[in-house]
Amino acid sequence: MNALARLGMVSEIPSENQTVAQDATDEVAVPKDYFVERDGVKFAGTHLLVDLWGAEKLDSPELIDATLREGALAAGATILHSHFHHFTPNGGVSGVVVLAESHISIHTWPERNYAAIDIFMCGVCDPYKAIPFLRAAFSPSDVQVGEQRRGVTA
Repeated sequence: MNALARLGMVSEIPSENQTVAQDATDEVAVPKDYFVERDGVKFAGTHLLVDLWGAEKLDSPELIDATLREGALAAGATILHSHFHHFTPNGGVSGVVVLAESHISIHTWPERNYAAIDIFMCGVCDPYKAIPFLRAAFSPSDVQVGEQRRGVTA
């Protein structure tokens, strides 16, 4: 891991979101718990599977990187790094934005105007807040979203 950190690919320093929290009395520091509880269910995070159909500009790694980063920040996530690969000859892009709270990944098929996107975020981040950025950047005619709660404990 140290070799990757020297390349700037792995953060050895915890982000502000990865620190300890004070208890209600401000006397004891306790590790921050990224699990959340909604509707009586405690779980690690929300995983969205997003399909964009009839989408445009799916062959631009720069646009994709900027869009996924903007969506991650709007969702309340902490960006660690990103990496994208541009395929030839069709121009598809595959890549990931690694987050302290998990990741956003994308695979595009510009020749079919289609993109498959995973948005997995732990804790209080709201992955749904990334979707408007996808709509604005890629102008899809149809957006399909599936949700899975990961790490369900109760």
